[in-house]
Parts: sequence; C-alpha cells; structure tokens
Amino acid sequence: MIIPNIAIGSLTGERRMSRNLGLVASALMAFASISPAALAADLKAKTVVLVHGAFADGSSWQKVIPLLEKVGLKVIAVQNPLESLESDVAFTRRAIRDAEGPVVLVGHSWGGVVITEAGNGQKVQSLVYVAAYAPDAGQSLVDIASRYPAQESRKTYVKDEDGYLKISDEGISRYFAAGLSPDEQRLVAVVQGRFHVRATTTPVSHAAWRDKPSFMVVATKDQIIAPDMQRDQVKSAKAEMVEVPSGHVAMLSHPEEVADLIVEAAR
Repeated sequence: MIIPNIAIGSLTGERRMSRNLGLVASALMAFASISPAALAADLKAKTVVLVHGAFADGSSWQKVIPLLEKVGLKVIAVQNPLESLESDVAFTRRAIRDAEGPVVLVGHSWGGVVITEAGNGQKVQSLVYVAAYAPDAGQSLVDIASRYPAQESRKTYVKDEDGYLKISDEGISRYFAAGLSPDEQRLVAVVQGRFHVRATTTPVSHAAWRDKPSFMVVATKDQIIAPDMQRDQVKSAKAEMVEVPSGHVAMLSHPEEVADLIVEAAR
C-alpha cells in the first residue's frame, strides 16, 4: 500500500506543476495579447524623437525603434547632416514640430549637444542622453571634452581638405563600435556620416537639461566619450541614470536597457 500512495502523490505533484505552468503560460499569452495602445496608456509622451551622433545616421537606432513601438510610442529618427550645430538643431526642431506631443528627445554622442540646444521647446517633455555630451550654456563639445584626458581613439579620426572628419575602419572596430560583431562593425563603418569640425566649437545657447527632466545612459566601456565625463554630467543635470557595460554605441549593444530608460522618460 505504501508504494501506490507514493506513486499517487507523485502524480498529484506532477498534475499541480502542470496546472501551474498552464496558468503561467495563460498569463504570458494574455500579456502578449495586450495592444500597444493599452501598454502606452500610462505614458504621457506620445512620440520619441531619436537624434544620432557624429559618424552615424538614423540606423543607429534600428534595435531600439521596434522596442519603443511595441509599447505604443511613435518614433521619428532624425537624419542630421552633421555640418554644423545650427543645421542639426534645425533638422531636429523640424522633427519635433511634426511629431505628436509630448515628445521624448533622445540623443547619442554628438546628438547630446544637439538635443541640449533643440530641446528647449514646450513640446519636449524630457531628454535622454545615450553615451552623449551634455554641455551647459556657453559650452561647446570641445569645451567639455578638454576637461578630460584625450581618448586614444582620437588618433583614428581623419580630416579631409574640406574640414570633414571620419573614423578609420580600424577606429570603428576597435573604439567606436567596440563590442559589436564584425558584421555590425562593418555596417557602422559603411554608413558613417562625415562630421564637420566646425560643429565641435559652436557653443550651446541654453541647456535644455536645466529645465527638463533628464535621463542618461552611461556606457562604462566607452572609448569615445570618457565614462567619468558621462557620470559627471549625470550629477550636473541631476539626471536619472542607468549604467551599461557597453562601448560607445550602447543603443546597438544594449538596446533593451536603452529602450527601458526611454520608456521611463515617457512616463
């Protein structure tokens, strides 16, 4: 009689486990069936405007965009010319003008300078900096970068006779896109935009992070913008921060963490 009782108990436990797993599966299916509109119900912002950095284009955000759309946010990825701060700000402001507000304005790298200047409008709810520069009023990229030791990666920058900069293929793989697969690094190298040197010396007139809630992704393995600079900017802006063990292109190596912070900024 003892053996049959043990067998019955085991079968009962298996049935309970099966039932519990079924309940979990049902809950997951129910969550998956929730519409993006329902997921976005607790978000105040309607649109995310993404601003790429120097040596890049809108494809920088290819892994983040689907994650934002999945929760019901509209997304605009700006294609900036990288010729000057004024032109990039103008392109970004047009994107903000055309977007349904409120807007979360996101910038990577040089794009942080752009959103600092372009994000002062009423339509912008919050700012997100992804391994980005966040200068104060009267400061340029050169001004804030000069306070920290020069990165080894600068030696891989190449300037042409018209004053446009690019990064060598070696510099892309070793520094700019470090941490990505070789295929991804090659793609980053192929689509990189030429960046005019004059943009680096133009100061910001008013820092939007002084008036807007700010969020910052600190890339702890960044070899383009010193992580110490990124952490200091978090303190200056009193920003909400997340650190990721990433190189410079954190939105490509850690898209989930970047998207999560953007969604938080949309609340």
